[in-house]
Amino acid sequence: MRRSLPSWIKWSGLILFASFVVWGCRNYSVIGPAKVATVSVTESASTKKFRDRCGTRKVGESEADAIQKAVRDHISRLNAQGKTVVPGGVVNVYFHVINNGTRLANGDVTSQMISNQMAVLNAAYTITGWSFNLVAVDRTTNADWYTMAIGSAEEVAAKAALHRGTAQDLNIYTANIGQGLLGWSTFPSDYKQNGSYDGVVVLFSSLPGGDAAPYNLGDTATHEVGHWMGLYHTFQGSCSAKNDYVDDTPAEDSPAFGCPEGRDSCPNRDGLDPIHNFMDYTNDDCMFEFTDGQNDRVDAQFTTYRYGR
Repeated sequence: MRRSLPSWIKWSGLILFASFVVWGCRNYSVIGPAKVATVSVTESASTKKFRDRCGTRKVGESEADAIQKAVRDHISRLNAQGKTVVPGGVVNVYFHVINNGTRLANGDVTSQMISNQMAVLNAAYTITGWSFNLVAVDRTTNADWYTMAIGSAEEVAAKAALHRGTAQDLNIYTANIGQGLLGWSTFPSDYKQNGSYDGVVVLFSSLPGGDAAPYNLGDTATHEVGHWMGLYHTFQGSCSAKNDYVDDTPAEDSPAFGCPEGRDSCPNRDGLDPIHNFMDYTNDDCMFEFTDGQNDRVDAQFTTYRYGR
């Protein structure tokens, strides 16, 4: 005959089982989400470090309007002479590596990284008809210049000593710029005021193979060269009608980070945010386009402010 277990054993077993279930649920609810939260914080921190990203100055509306007028007037004069806007061309590049010692960790980027950066630039600008030809690389060890800030005496000194070529030539400077920035640039219209200050500065670790992930595929230089060619950020004028002064880039209220597909920060304007445009703030692997309007603007700006200077 089969004996039943005493009631106290049954209740003890049930209590033990219930305690195990409760313990498991509590640990799942605490440990599970906690791990996810940690991962989320870590991922966002990688982009938050460079939240400001680009230090290129914002051009005010009155100045931007004046530049628009100057470009229109210049092109009108060319047309009257039977000339047209230059539709692309080859830009000579002088690459200045500013380091704090002869190691990659000290900013002394390799020749292969520079070569890869040039390849990234040329691939990005193929659609515009512009290409970039590396003509010289120099390396300078200077602790003060290595950590230069935008507009600082160190930046001015470095550029005054290293800048080469004319308004048509691109000077790229790499350094450990800090301040949460990946780079900055001058605009074509700035050249007349101070030619030796002209050029692009980028964080050395943003070059292809650097460790500034997710901004280490070389498109910081693509972005900054866009400014050097005369382009504004896609969010320049927020949701205003003028926005970035390019008709075919949808209006964008603020910079986009990561790669937020379907983002629409200006719902009352046509089109989703141009998150894949090189002039936004998204991750390098999210960027892959310039528009026809941006191409036209680059040609007009270069023709007006860089040729013949």
